[in-house]
Amino acid sequence: MSTPIPQPPTVPFLGNVLDIDPKNSMQSLVHMGEKYGPIFKLTISGRDRFFVTSADLLNELCDETRFCKAISGALKEVRNGVGDGLFTAYHGEHNWEVAHRTLVPAFGTIGIRDMYDEMYDIATQLIAKWARIGPEEQINVTDDFTRLTLDSIALCAMGKRFNSFYSEKMHPFVDAMVGFLLESGRRVSRTRIESLFNRSVETKYQQDIATMKSVAEEVIAHRRANPVDKKDLLNAMLFGKDPKTGERLSDENIMNNMITFLIAGHETTSGLLSFTCYYLIKNPDALSKAQQEVDTVVGKGPVTYQHMSKLPYIEAALRETLRLRPTAPAFAVQPLENVPGPVVIGGEYFIPQDASIVALLPAIGRDPKAFGADVDEYRPERMYGENFAKLPQNAWKPFGNGARGCIGRPFAWQEAILTLALLLQNFNIRADNPGYQLQIKQTLTIKPDNFFMRASLREGIDPLQLERKMYAGLETDDVHHKQKTGLTKHADPTKPMLILYGSNSGTCEGLAQNLASNAEGRGFAASVKTLDAAVDRLPVKQPIVIITASYEGNPPDNAAVFVEWLKAVDPNKMKDVTFAVFGCGHHDWVATFQKVPKLIESELLSKGASPLIARGESDVGGGNVFDDFDSWQDEKLWLALSAESEPAEVSEGLEMELSTTARASHLRHNVQEAMVLANERLTNPDTPEKRHTEFRLPTSLTYEAGDYLALLPVNNIATISRVLRRFGLPWDAMMTLRKGAHTTIPTEMALAVTAVLGAYVELNSPATRKNILTLRKYAGDDELAEKLASITEQLSVLQILENYPGLSLPFSVYLSMLTPMRIRQYSISSTPFEDPTKASIVYSVVDSGAGHLGVATNYLKSLQPGSTVQLTIKRSHASFHLPRDRTTPIIMVCAGTGLAPFIGFVQERAIRIATSGAKSEDFAEAILIVGCRYPDKDRIYGEQLAKWEAEGVVKVLYAYSRSPEMSDGCKYAQDRLWHERETITRLFDAGARAYICGSSSLGKGVADAAARMAIDGARKKGKEYSYEQGLQWWEHLRGERYAVDVFD
Repeated sequence: MSTPIPQPPTVPFLGNVLDIDPKNSMQSLVHMGEKYGPIFKLTISGRDRFFVTSADLLNELCDETRFCKAISGALKEVRNGVGDGLFTAYHGEHNWEVAHRTLVPAFGTIGIRDMYDEMYDIATQLIAKWARIGPEEQINVTDDFTRLTLDSIALCAMGKRFNSFYSEKMHPFVDAMVGFLLESGRRVSRTRIESLFNRSVETKYQQDIATMKSVAEEVIAHRRANPVDKKDLLNAMLFGKDPKTGERLSDENIMNNMITFLIAGHETTSGLLSFTCYYLIKNPDALSKAQQEVDTVVGKGPVTYQHMSKLPYIEAALRETLRLRPTAPAFAVQPLENVPGPVVIGGEYFIPQDASIVALLPAIGRDPKAFGADVDEYRPERMYGENFAKLPQNAWKPFGNGARGCIGRPFAWQEAILTLALLLQNFNIRADNPGYQLQIKQTLTIKPDNFFMRASLREGIDPLQLERKMYAGLETDDVHHKQKTGLTKHADPTKPMLILYGSNSGTCEGLAQNLASNAEGRGFAASVKTLDAAVDRLPVKQPIVIITASYEGNPPDNAAVFVEWLKAVDPNKMKDVTFAVFGCGHHDWVATFQKVPKLIESELLSKGASPLIARGESDVGGGNVFDDFDSWQDEKLWLALSAESEPAEVSEGLEMELSTTARASHLRHNVQEAMVLANERLTNPDTPEKRHTEFRLPTSLTYEAGDYLALLPVNNIATISRVLRRFGLPWDAMMTLRKGAHTTIPTEMALAVTAVLGAYVELNSPATRKNILTLRKYAGDDELAEKLASITEQLSVLQILENYPGLSLPFSVYLSMLTPMRIRQYSISSTPFEDPTKASIVYSVVDSGAGHLGVATNYLKSLQPGSTVQLTIKRSHASFHLPRDRTTPIIMVCAGTGLAPFIGFVQERAIRIATSGAKSEDFAEAILIVGCRYPDKDRIYGEQLAKWEAEGVVKVLYAYSRSPEMSDGCKYAQDRLWHERETITRLFDAGARAYICGSSSLGKGVADAAARMAIDGARKKGKEYSYEQGLQWWEHLRGERYAVDVFD
């Protein structure tokens, strides 16, 4: 039985028109939602319209197998000015399909990246203006952000400079657009009689439309008269073809979409930035965290494209703003015609087949079931990292839904992040009127009304210095691509390879072309086709590489036929097919992330096709899709095809360009040069050596406390000498590898043997079974061969050669058995809050005294202040970082050099406390449990930790394995954890996050203690837990309540 849908009382002939405030209709609707519940209806102009305010009902409306976008109400009136543009086209309208397929690539990952420099240009005009007017000048926030966003979309997408920052008045397009949108909204609730007596309003409406069309015509005419070779939106409109039908956009449709993009490309983003500034000013703690993130990630240099994916708190602040104030505050759907009626939503509400249903996003964003009890509070942590990923499906939809979602979302997101990063990097912002209460100005979108603020340059920045900084040293990707294209001289390709892509935005197509270019230099004649072009045409006995994305869980337009064919194809046709799949996706679409690449891989495997390698994947939301793809093809694909491929020859100009990074380039390690600032021993001479080394990082490397520093070492001179002695080589011996050798050592050049042994190969790695088999071939007699076969110890090839002098192994064979030098990573023991250009590590120096010297630790030990090293930053797991919320207690457990990340954690807590203006008591408790041998010989950082403990930053508890009587009988860190179980349980019950860093035995010991605590806690509540249940409970919490960094 149907549940009646509530409705306010109606007035004859007028319906519910009088219930809606014409100046702020959205607020009226939200208030009605509060009164009438998750769904209600209104009668407007003789038609019933339905409104939903709950995330559960919105999730149903987002099902594109049941509902499609509805063009009704104000949006239908907007068609008077923009016709069948992308946002106002009716469902199934042919021109929308042609325009969508033609224009989506302009807003793909590659297209958005290419727009960055022009976007940066406009953003810096805003920053320069605010710097010059000074801190006492009132800033009209929405006006300036409107100038910014209009100029950005015009320049980036259409090559047109409106130069809005150089005029007191707004561009005529803005005034016309505002008038047009206001009137479109008002016409919905106006009766026919009222319309007859408002001819002047109609005249103004048509004048506004004419002004917008005039601006669009001018831009189009200028491009046609002055064509440019640029892959921007305007060229796509003028010259692009629908990849499916081959059609071009009609002149009328070009005009409609030009106006659409000029409106949508700036109106909502300016509102987003304005609301975000308001909420950050009103919430100083969030403002401080956002500014600290910019300081940590960007530092004082220019904001680059590479920074866009490294500002998660800024992203969370923007998401939280759109939850509370979605600038496009509603969208409407209607049941699909082929869905049998009546339509039921929520399991109880019957909706007429021809009804329009409006999702009220401001009300849905305040649904406590989806977003928590504190829905009226601005709390970016709610939308940060895993918290955002765990939101109910489709609860956050400020950019619309599915195929009709906002095509320009990547553009708006990059622009918003860039603008906020520049703003927070250079200014302290405050409200002009501290007592200002948020007022809303509504057209079809919403913005703050009468919101003014002031911006003062941060300490140490002046306007001239700021301008020089913004335009100095701005990096582009040109060098990267030059180096990549310079890596190969194309050999004569002979072996076939098929590269298939599925792509709407152009990103996967770009990756496919990149792969084809690289394949040529490795002897493959690669052809590139869409997936649909391969239906019933998959070749056998040649590699097939598939690169594709998912779009709301569906295949790209040029891959949909292939996917359906693949599901139904005869498995016999797949027996001799060999393939590799690389998938692109975006983390914001959690439920459908990598869905299509996984489906294709699964179908091929189930039908008997043979995988070359495991599926590769990249999150384009992380901004590293090109690096991810490079790593996948270099480290996996080409290695799998190495038996068939030919190594590329090194081009002549590359060495000059790469200079000191040649080794890293040949070894395929993406490292940079850094300088050693300090290097000191931390332990007494009579205990195992632990050291502290500090580096000055290049400005392009950023990190968070808890991340890793990855270092490319050099072999110890003593080990190199052993190799030379074993093979009877002098120190000045030279070698030349001939072209064609499959190796990471440079070919066709004379190299010192000591340089190769020191920098390019691993000398201490344990011999593999393959190595043993090779050595047996050179044994000379059966007895020695049998001895070699019986080796069970983990010995290096060098150690075996030293143990068996009778082995006459040629040096060239020995060299071929060695693996390339690899990087070593160490937990960073500092925080960028102290100085983002400095990072330190702690490590134990490995010297077993049995012919084995740790390669990296002995290399590190040898470094002097001023030495140059090659290193990079590796991100730790997202869960191994400090919680953003200072009210979350933390528990840290470590042993030995496992203390390293926690020194960074505690240092960061100390700085946060000192700079927040709060007391240490305002921060949740922090417990640090440290395991070491002695209280007086290897208690590293003891004085500094004692100082922080005295300041209330952390409580430090020790376990001394050689002096347990000095640590309450606790021998190991896990023993101390159990000893402190009452405190630990109390903190864990209060929501604490735990972190463990040390050896695998520590990880097991902590798990054992945690399991026993679970049993103990259950028993106190009258329940019984088995030990296995305790361990399962602990393992279930991994990644959510605790994080582990285990090493051996």
